[in-house]
Amino acid sequence: MNYKLDELRQLEAEGIHIMREVAAELERPVLLFSGGKDSIVLLRLAEKAFRPGRFPFPLMHIDTGHNFPEVIDYRDRRVAELGEELIVASVQESIDQGRVKEETGPRASRNQLQTTTLLDGIEKHGFDAAFGGARRDEERARAKERIFSFRDDFGQWDPKEQRPELWNIYNGRVRKGEHVRVFPISNWTELDVWSYIQAEELEVPSIYFAHEREVFRRDGMLLAASDFVALQEGEKTFTASVRYRTVGDMAVTGGVESTAASIDEVVGEIAATRITERGETRADDRASEAAMEDRKRVGYF
Repeated sequence: MNYKLDELRQLEAEGIHIMREVAAELERPVLLFSGGKDSIVLLRLAEKAFRPGRFPFPLMHIDTGHNFPEVIDYRDRRVAELGEELIVASVQESIDQGRVKEETGPRASRNQLQTTTLLDGIEKHGFDAAFGGARRDEERARAKERIFSFRDDFGQWDPKEQRPELWNIYNGRVRKGEHVRVFPISNWTELDVWSYIQAEELEVPSIYFAHEREVFRRDGMLLAASDFVALQEGEKTFTASVRYRTVGDMAVTGGVESTAASIDEVVGEIAATRITERGETRADDRASEAAMEDRKRVGYF
């Protein structure tokens, strides 16, 4: 076994241990599944942790309604293959119920609206733990997270109130009304994720590979032309060969120019880059230096 594969198996073993620990300590966990690469890895870890039995938790997707259709198609097909329960919490329903207000203007998106939908979904179903695919290498605020990240009864995160984690011992005790976000791949890098997908031969949505798409340039990013975003003066669409490093709201998720059409080529491309996927392709993370931390404090993923 080469060093990299051995390292991946250590990360895999840690993730499986964390999932089993949550299943043993918490009463009502849920796995947040978007159809993105990180949640795809979480599904594989769950399979290795609990198969041949069913998962001891359902899956939940916070659906903005502004998703890439390729990702939704993949999500539904993968869940059907697994035979697991999928809960879809809809941002559109939150808007219709008056829980959040639709943003307007050329830079409007539904990304921040997901927070209320997520917290409502957690409360509605009584979840006391939610697995997420966040990694510390993604962004500075996420680098502050513990693997067990505790949220108060308002769903808020305070980095100063997080519990120490010694070795692989986790304290899963939650008070009534509180819940914990759990990040089994917190110690992974983007390259680790893609190397694991490569080693496990996992299928991912087609938008992760280079393809021709109609896009326009805004703030140094290539955003997909769609019904969910209005062009500003001077912006023009054109066709380019792009792929996506992360999936999310189409209005704020940019593609990167690429010809990487296979997992091997994507792994090579990621190994050579020095810019994180969120820093390069997510407009909402560019709003300010503390944009992610501000959102996390009020309950974001």
